[in-house]
Amino acid sequence: MKFFLFIAILFYGTHFWAQEEIDKIFWEKDGLTWVNFEAEPDVSSAFHANTSAGLSYSWGLRSSNGVIELEYEIKSYFNKKGSWVKSGSKNEYLLKHEQVHFDITELHARKLRKKLSEINVNAFGKEPREVLNNYYKAIEKERSLMQQKYDRETNHSLNKNTQLKWQEYVQRELSKYESTSV
Repeated sequence: MKFFLFIAILFYGTHFWAQEEIDKIFWEKDGLTWVNFEAEPDVSSAFHANTSAGLSYSWGLRSSNGVIELEYEIKSYFNKKGSWVKSGSKNEYLLKHEQVHFDITELHARKLRKKLSEINVNAFGKEPREVLNNYYKAIEKERSLMQQKYDRETNHSLNKNTQLKWQEYVQRELSKYESTSV
């Protein structure tokens, strides 16, 4: 039985090294509290808070009696040591804005799980790593662009009507992929 394992972890933010599990919170609906924001605030930033979130992605191929099976694990996480809030800015409205950033990350984890559940591993040929990494890169790019669009359209939470529309939109999208949640 052959087993190949590849782990790719990308961070939303500036951290590019593996972190202790204790520094991460894995996604759950409305799971963030201000206690989770452990980094020192960037006092030079015009923003009141920052969420650092990303996807943890691993996969492996297993061959049994000539049948190749794909095994994978995809999680969305919140990086406590990369996330901060300025003193005096802790309110429920801003926390909800930050939660939607985390929800967008979970949405893309679900999209990647769905994509991987639908693929034919036998069509990969001898280079499954490249095919799987391309799926991951496409989802990660989509996630990053959505995060940017969310902040741009809500003006980093200042546009309350658009903020509410985004909250509702992301919840509808998460519901569409409910069967692919962990």
